[in-house]
Amino acid sequence: MENPPQPVALEQLQAALSEARWDRLAQRLSRSRFRRRFRLRGAERSYVQREGLARVTHQAQVFVARRLAPARPPRDGKQTPYRGHPVFVAQHATGTCCRKCLERWHGIAAGKPLTEQEQLYVVAVLARWLAAEMGTQMGTQLSSLWQGEQRGLFPSPEETHEAPSP
Repeated sequence: MENPPQPVALEQLQAALSEARWDRLAQRLSRSRFRRRFRLRGAERSYVQREGLARVTHQAQVFVARRLAPARPPRDGKQTPYRGHPVFVAQHATGTCCRKCLERWHGIAAGKPLTEQEQLYVVAVLARWLAAEMGTQMGTQLSSLWQGEQRGLFPSPEETHEAPSP
């Protein structure tokens, strides 16, 4: 991957993963002893509060594009650490940590590159899990968490609808 992806808007995440689909997935994940043991704690929770979900979601986009999107990612099955970043924890909690888990939990076949839509879906799953861990829904209550303490680093959902410059 040469250039990092453009930050995704909150509305794009909401469109990529419906509430009903998220609810079904969350219920399935909750039945897995392994998946449900992952929680944001300490430094990872503080990181999301400080940096905001927008920045963490953009980092998720980069991780997904580099580590999960290739047809055969290097070290597949071992490319995602268990801790050290909130996205890594979220990936293990949601079954988006490797191509085998992505196929098992989300029905996205291994052996082919992820499409942009599939990448957006994975990022939406991660953002939903992170928001839930932080005690926030993906709706209107999310705006303060979306920006975090580092206001202005990413456009707010309202700012993403500006007309393109000539």
